[in-house]
Amino acid sequence: MKSQSRVGAWAAMVVGSLYFLIPLAATFEFSLRMRRDATSFDAYRVVLGDPHFQASFGYSMLMAVLTIVVGMMLTVPTAYWVRLRLPKLRPVVEFITLLPLVIPAIVIVFGYLRIYNSSSLLPLTGNERATDVLLVFGYVTLSLPYMYRAVDAGLAAVDVRALTEAAECLGASWSAILFKVIFPNIRSGILSGAFLTFAVVIGEFTLASLLDRPALGPYLQLIGANRAYEPSALAIIAFVITWASMGLIQVFGSARSSARALAGQKP
Repeated sequence: MKSQSRVGAWAAMVVGSLYFLIPLAATFEFSLRMRRDATSFDAYRVVLGDPHFQASFGYSMLMAVLTIVVGMMLTVPTAYWVRLRLPKLRPVVEFITLLPLVIPAIVIVFGYLRIYNSSSLLPLTGNERATDVLLVFGYVTLSLPYMYRAVDAGLAAVDVRALTEAAECLGASWSAILFKVIFPNIRSGILSGAFLTFAVVIGEFTLASLLDRPALGPYLQLIGANRAYEPSALAIIAFVITWASMGLIQVFGSARSSARALAGQKP
């Protein structure tokens, strides 16, 4: 019976891997056909050397960094305070943070355009810098479910109340407790949320397109509509960036777990 279950598990794993890897391999192989007489990385050289790609990728990187900073400053104090003082509100806060998964991004951006248009009391679409701020807020909203849960999982792994009481006994202020005690102890959770946020922002299309910002998502769509081999190269590049982010989550998480295990073994 156990052998049959093992065979079924391996079969499911093989089928799932082939379902995932075959289209990826075909996309990679097609991206090498830009030169008719031989395989080459010409499509990658064209894409990476395109000034529009460099500008859009740099812009998305900047937006991702700003989104991570704003999201971190929003979620860490909130999750910390809820765990410490308002545990009964955890289901409410968790429900609120899940709403971006339920509400489509196009609904969110149309709401922004309606509320923050040039004729409103707070116009954020009248100039580029203000629209960038609005885009960061939109990205923070979209990444909220991932950032909050990563931070909350990090807080669950430490004794928040004991750390807070110890810091208060030593005369630490709330800001000192938050930045010198809580942040360092949930670093792995923050990094996990940061890499997930980066993966969300780097390929996002709807918000950037409708707000008319030069992000990587609209650039990918534009290239896909007008080129043949470059879109495949871009798909592979985006895949590598996303999975590199996932790999970094695993690396930092494993390093943090190993450090805790070694600390626990010390006499």
